[in-house]
Amino acid sequence: MKANVVYLSHGGGPLPLLGDPSHRAMVRFMKQLGEDLPRPKAIVVVSAHWEEEIPTLTASPTPPLVYDYYGFPKEAYEITYPATGSPALAKKIANLLGNAVLDENRGFDHGMFIPLSLMYPDATIPTLQLSLLSSLSAAEHWRLGEKLRPLLDEEILFIGSGFSFHNMRQFWKEDDEQNHVFQDFLIEACCVDTATQNRKQALIQWEKAPYARYCHPREEHLLPLLVCQSLAGGAADLIFDDKIIERRAVAFHWS
Repeated sequence: MKANVVYLSHGGGPLPLLGDPSHRAMVRFMKQLGEDLPRPKAIVVVSAHWEEEIPTLTASPTPPLVYDYYGFPKEAYEITYPATGSPALAKKIANLLGNAVLDENRGFDHGMFIPLSLMYPDATIPTLQLSLLSSLSAAEHWRLGEKLRPLLDEEILFIGSGFSFHNMRQFWKEDDEQNHVFQDFLIEACCVDTATQNRKQALIQWEKAPYARYCHPREEHLLPLLVCQSLAGGAADLIFDDKIIERRAVAFHWS
């Protein structure tokens, strides 16, 4: 396996790049991660911030940025990240998926350019995004990861960009036990359980975990994790376990 697979909690909108103190641990981690990982030849990002009825890939050689957040200072809309796209890789992935669409107009959302600005600030690695499915089906996203497995022999960095806690009404409230219990469930499912079938069942049925819907009233920030775990297959390494916006969040790496 030449590829590396990472699931990240990408923080709150542009706040990681605006000096927000509740993102300091995350910013340190992502900057170090970019140094620690083998430098890939291409990056594929599955972002929580893009949903389509069928799998869709950015296919422009020069995708623009999509500032998909609201109410932030002017500098949040002046962020640049001039990474090139990878139309050839997008076509290859589309062939693997079978029913995918190539979108030559769609740009990079903040699920891509926030973490990559920290990890690879030179913006010189060709990158593309793969959408989530608007069905939000856990089983369908697991199958999406399975279809990508032939690419594990290539020097690609796959990033699932979401947030392991994403209850917008609870972010700035006092820390709570519910979140800790659910984060422990994710660690157990991805890192500890050695039985592949058990891992698959636990994550596809994630709603049955304690406090699952408290942590994810809507699952779009969790689904990139299912794609990553399905793609990688084996047990993950826990590479981040700290607070972001006063909530415990985790990140995983498969190699």
